Amino acid sequence: MKKNENPDEEYNFLLDPKIKDNHALLHELGVLDYVDLLEKEITNDKSLLAGALEIFNQTTINDIIEVTMRQISDRFLPSLIVFLWKPIMNRDDLIIKSYKDNELVDMDLKIENINILEPFFQIYPRPMAFDLFSYEMNSNEITKTLESINPKLIIPILGPSGLYGLMLMGPKAAGAEYSNADLLFISNLMSFASKAVQNNLHYERTLRDVKTGLYNNGFFMTRLSEEVARTNRNESRSSVIIMDVDKFKNFNDTYGHIAGDRVLENLAITIKQGIRLADVASRFGGEEFTVLLPDTDTDMAWLVAERLRNMVAAMKIPWDPPLPQVFISLGIFTFDRNSKLTEEEIVERADTAMYHSKQTGRNRTTIWEAGLPNKILTKGP
Repeated sequence: MKKNENPDEEYNFLLDPKIKDNHALLHELGVLDYVDLLEKEITNDKSLLAGALEIFNQTTINDIIEVTMRQISDRFLPSLIVFLWKPIMNRDDLIIKSYKDNELVDMDLKIENINILEPFFQIYPRPMAFDLFSYEMNSNEITKTLESINPKLIIPILGPSGLYGLMLMGPKAAGAEYSNADLLFISNLMSFASKAVQNNLHYERTLRDVKTGLYNNGFFMTRLSEEVARTNRNESRSSVIIMDVDKFKNFNDTYGHIAGDRVLENLAITIKQGIRLADVASRFGGEEFTVLLPDTDTDMAWLVAERLRNMVAAMKIPWDPPLPQVFISLGIFTFDRNSKLTEEEIVERADTAMYHSKQTGRNRTTIWEAGLPNKILTKGP
């Protein structure tokens, strides 16, 4: 059989005259059908690898989920896609994103965590019909909740650390069934998505405090260094808030360290709820937390600090016996290009202001005014 003389040109052996002369025989033997099957598999593999490349190019779990959803939606046109995933592996937190007809929608799924499903999916790690999954799980509370959205398939997102999340797919919009080839493609694509999620979680773990899920001290100082450099280039002002739980030792001594951990975990959640997405919250160490507020002057920083102080005081932490009310003391330092301070000096001034809050009665906010260490403005309840 004549080979292609130009290696840069794609060679289609089916156009070879000898193949044409023996077309009937090859068709009878099933050779042509097999070639057609191989071409379809190659096309699927190219599509899969292109999808995997796009998934691995994403830098956040949210982006990974968005890209995976779009690829599945474009290929299969499911009426519904729901993602459930754990942003932090060793916690029960659960994020749910739902898409109906390619539009992001809110779904009130009363599911607190999916850890109970992990043993099952360690045994059955591939996509499966939801009806079979529900039957195997004996229609427990979670499956009954999921049944309300009428899923057709359920796909685990697994990795070495366990069950990262789940994806549920509704029926195809056109009404066709999912074929074995469809299930294989979805399984392979989700393997890439799982690996991308795993890589992202491992990277995030180097940046975040395990107990609270906030950024750690190292990441905070890196972001503060970047913010100092940015303010040095322009006329903006940014602020740092440092806060510390008042009499935190009493929680540990009276109610135990687990109760103290619950205080810190709820405090972290409250801090995230009280700041902007662009702000950077971290656990600086022990019961001390920091917030970087880009493009925020002293007056705005004080409003944020007071909002946080009041939100913390209003926290209700489930515990038996009930825990006492939680209070925090806060310190603020605002910097700009004229401050000419290092990151450590900025933190030191905010820390000084915070300790002034402690010394003057606790449960209050203190502003350290740049250049005037003896002029500290305290604002309390």
